[in-house]
Amino acid sequence: MTILRQALCQTALILTVTGGAIAQDIPIEPLGPLGPPPIPADNPMTDEKIELGRLLFFDGRLSGNGTMGCVVCHSPFTGWGFPDAISMGYPGTVHWRNAQTIINSAYYGNLFWTGSSSSLEHQARSAARGAVGGNGEDDMMEARLAFVPEYREMFRNVFGDAYPSVRHAYMAIAAFERTLVQTDTPFDEYMRGDETALTEQQLRGMELFEGEAGCINCHNGPLFSNQGFYNIGVPSPEIWETDGLAQITYRFELYAKGVSEYLYRTSHDDLGLYFDTKQEGDFGRFRVPSLRYTVYTGPYMHNGAFDTLREVVEFYNAGGGTTFEETKSELIQPLGLSDDQIDDLVAFLESLSGDEIVMDFPELPEYAPLPDDWYQN
Repeated sequence: MTILRQALCQTALILTVTGGAIAQDIPIEPLGPLGPPPIPADNPMTDEKIELGRLLFFDGRLSGNGTMGCVVCHSPFTGWGFPDAISMGYPGTVHWRNAQTIINSAYYGNLFWTGSSSSLEHQARSAARGAVGGNGEDDMMEARLAFVPEYREMFRNVFGDAYPSVRHAYMAIAAFERTLVQTDTPFDEYMRGDETALTEQQLRGMELFEGEAGCINCHNGPLFSNQGFYNIGVPSPEIWETDGLAQITYRFELYAKGVSEYLYRTSHDDLGLYFDTKQEGDFGRFRVPSLRYTVYTGPYMHNGAFDTLREVVEFYNAGGGTTFEETKSELIQPLGLSDDQIDDLVAFLESLSGDEIVMDFPELPEYAPLPDDWYQN
């Protein structure tokens, strides 16, 4: 394993992905332990900001009806994601994609399944305002925060605000989310020199991961994601054909994202990266998710198509699926792994998760009338 990892470093192997409108020449980075997350210069971390962000993450006031806080779709008790295949939507709607975990999201260069947000700050804003997400309006959300004395004081101390602003609320939430990282998995400990941290089965699985199974082509580097975009042919969820609200949501998304009338009337699959690029070569392509913390984050894929990690490996072993087959990545081919090899690979994937990260819901501050002189502060 050491020889292979050194070879990857020395040769800087280049992976060229064909069949899509976005050209991807992505180095295959060697696997390694996860270091501290990057912190943007315009949103430095402080204990006070993190605490404010923690409260706001759990507070439904940052939504349209006052109940759809971040935690609704990213609960600490369900892997900081959502336990169903498709995430919960704003009341009266359903969502249309699987909710990804917040754990280690600080390391992504772009957020959401098609990389449509460039930062955690922007992701928080998009989720709070999205029509089938938080469905919030800035003015109303700011008014709610202003009527909470504790928030007024915290925003003043952290940001110098005369009264709370949603822009700073998203910055505080992002700061909190950057504390939700896991860098002490069995895999990390092994990579830092503890040769007993992985079992013999997990070591066999790692060899398959980097070799015969080819997982490292896309799931590489310390994050176990090259953050590229691929179509692997994931089957469409049954919900699009059987649930009326889901069909409405999907048509709404098609309309809101500006697709052609033909696609609006005929498409039955999530168009993926096409929504952002409007290039047919991007049909069905989604950003590679990290494999870290996945023990706790099923169901898997952008539409929750698979319930277990073994189902995911079996899907790859069979050569993926046929959705948007014309844009399917050439990397996805039948692997021919035996049942024992699949077991080994799943065991290695399990080593990428440490102890579950749980957190109690905080007691949120209450509303109170504004003081008569609030506008002078």
